[in-house]
Amino acid sequence: MDELPLCVVFEQESPSVTASPLAVKKTAPATAVAAHAVDLTKVYGQGETRVAALDGVSVEFRRAEFTAIMGPSGSGKSTLMHCVAGLDTISSGHAWIGEAELSTLDEQQLTTLRRDKVGFIFQAFNLLPTLNALENITLPLDIAGRKPDKEWLDLVIKQVGLSQRLRHRPTELSGGQQQRVAVARALVGKPEIIFADEPTGNLDSRSGADVLGFLRNSVRELGQTIVMVTHAPVAAAYADRVVYLADGRIVDELRKPTADAVLDRMKQFEPHGRTS
Repeated sequence: MDELPLCVVFEQESPSVTASPLAVKKTAPATAVAAHAVDLTKVYGQGETRVAALDGVSVEFRRAEFTAIMGPSGSGKSTLMHCVAGLDTISSGHAWIGEAELSTLDEQQLTTLRRDKVGFIFQAFNLLPTLNALENITLPLDIAGRKPDKEWLDLVIKQVGLSQRLRHRPTELSGGQQQRVAVARALVGKPEIIFADEPTGNLDSRSGADVLGFLRNSVRELGQTIVMVTHAPVAAAYADRVVYLADGRIVDELRKPTADAVLDRMKQFEPHGRTS
C-alpha cells in the first residue's frame, strides 16, 4: 500500500457491484444521508481553456458508511470531495451537508457549518508544534469556545490508541502517531461527516493500515460517516463501497470491495492499467 499523513483543517469562527451512478432527487436529503450532490458541475477557465472538473455528478453519502472515491489522476475525485465539503465553490448544481444546501449559505454560515458539522483529514498532519497531542486534538473545539464531551473524548483517544502519548508534542511522535492525532481531532467534535483526502499517503504500510483501521472502526463502532479519496486499492478495501470517477463523471460503484476487485475495476479506467 502506498504510504498515506493526515491533516485536519479547522476554521476559526467568523469567525456486490452496481454499474450506474446513484439516483438522487433534488430535495432535502433523508435523515439517513449525511451529504449528497445533484447535477454537480465544477468548471475552471473559459473558452479554449475551459475544463469541466466535474460534469453533472449526482451522489449521496449515507450515515455510518465508509465511502472511498477513486479514479485516474485528473478524474475529479478531490474536486468532488472539496465541493461537497464546502471547501470549493460549485459552478452549477446542488450540494447538501445534512439539510443545509451549501449554495444558500454565506461565507460565515459555511465557516460555521464546516467547523461544527464536518471533520477534515488531508495529506499533511497540520499539527501545531507548540501544542501537545491532547491540545491539538481539542484545538478546533477550543477555537469554537466549546468544551469537549469528556466521555466521547476518552472514547476517541482510546479508539486511536493515544492514551500514553497525550502530553507529547508532534516532534516527539512518529508519523503514524501524528496521523492518529489528526484522526482524533477530526472525530472529537462529533461531525456529521469526515472527508479524508489520501489520508495514508505518506505513511509506511503498517502505520497506514493502523490509521485505516481506526477509520474503519469509527464507522463500525462510533457510527461515523467517512468519505475518503484514495488511489490505493488496499486503502479502498477498508470502505463499505467504492465510487469511481472518470472525466468528471461517476462511472461505476463497487460494494464490499476487496483490494483485488478494486484494482481490477480501476484497470478499466486507467490507460494501460496504470493505477497511480
